[in-house]
Amino acid sequence: MSDLFACEEPATWRRVYEKYWDVVEAKAKGKKPGKLLNLDKWYQEELPKIISSRPGKHITMSELVKLMEWKLTRGKFRPRLQQLVASNSEETVEKCSRKAFSLLPDVHAAISELSSLKGVGPATASAVLAAGAPEQTAFMSDEAMESVPGLKPIQYTAKHYALYLGKMLDQTEKLNKVDPQQDWTPHRLELCLWTWTVATQQQLALVKDFDVKGDAAEKSSDPDTVQRPRKKLKTR
Repeated sequence: MSDLFACEEPATWRRVYEKYWDVVEAKAKGKKPGKLLNLDKWYQEELPKIISSRPGKHITMSELVKLMEWKLTRGKFRPRLQQLVASNSEETVEKCSRKAFSLLPDVHAAISELSSLKGVGPATASAVLAAGAPEQTAFMSDEAMESVPGLKPIQYTAKHYALYLGKMLDQTEKLNKVDPQQDWTPHRLELCLWTWTVATQQQLALVKDFDVKGDAAEKSSDPDTVQRPRKKLKTR
């Protein structure tokens, strides 16, 4: 699963990124019809715009509840977390999330602030921050963490999130150095890693389109290729 993370070819990452919605749709077939797809479109496309449009970035109580529903539908379902999150007051959620966003770029402090809410741990807190500050943070998804070397066994702690985010930021910087578009963010990398992991686990046909392992091996043996993107994507 770490083959993609070791790849420093932007074209490969971009090709995987372009398959994100195809993989979401494939995964959604095993859930309630349309639920995962609708929630994911809300989280990835609508919520970021809503948060950014506010004078002081924050989320509302209803948005936090819906975000938790998205997180549990996308990953492991834990109904108790939904109940805990719903027990927070509207005022507390807005005040806490507003402060958390104001603490950035101190991600550790922002995670700690959001974790004071009932039912919110580092993973859910990272989802909130990734929706409003994708250039600084990434959602702490199981699929992405499993793809990053040195993070197993996975721990849902602030310390483990710091290790994960540090590696994601480093990889983001590497890709932006060799990609003329320079549009990579930690959040976008998480989407790519999620896409690759789920596609591999479900043995989707699109995995055959990429020789990610071969690409990573070639780059490790040729330091010069790290400095510039190759002209052509290597495919099987």
